[in-house]
Amino acid sequence: MSPSPLPPRSPGAFLIATWFGCGYAPKAPGTAGSLAGLIIAAALHAIGYGRGALLLLTAILLAPGIWSAGVVARETNATDPHIVVVDEVIGQWITLAGAATFNWKTYLVAFAVFRLLDVWKPSPARQLEALPGGWGIVADDVMAGLYGALAIFVLDRLHLLTYGI
Repeated sequence: MSPSPLPPRSPGAFLIATWFGCGYAPKAPGTAGSLAGLIIAAALHAIGYGRGALLLLTAILLAPGIWSAGVVARETNATDPHIVVVDEVIGQWITLAGAATFNWKTYLVAFAVFRLLDVWKPSPARQLEALPGGWGIVADDVMAGLYGALAIFVLDRLHLLTYGI
């Protein structure tokens, strides 16, 4: 019987960085983190909150997200640990904040656009990964989220998220 792994020294940092365990998804933890962010955004919209709430939550989560990502990176001895998904939650919220219309098309397109940009990392997102610690882990997803918000904004203004794609 193999010994169980040691518990993290900073459980609070792991809780935030893995977004309450989403980062432990056996396959595609980043996608699981983005999906968690999307579900929270949809729930907020369902009770009457819009992009202002997403931007406020993003602003509130940014500092703890950077801190926790840095702690987890240090404690796991990895530059960008796959279990850290708080950055995907932040990026997904930023992408959704570009929308004026919230419906199933918005959620689907925002999810797909953000995941594509998060994987692709167009400049300067890829360069931002080089920032130290949690800054680099989170900054590239913030940039991908900003690109995603711009894409959603344009699609929304062209009424492609209202009438069809």
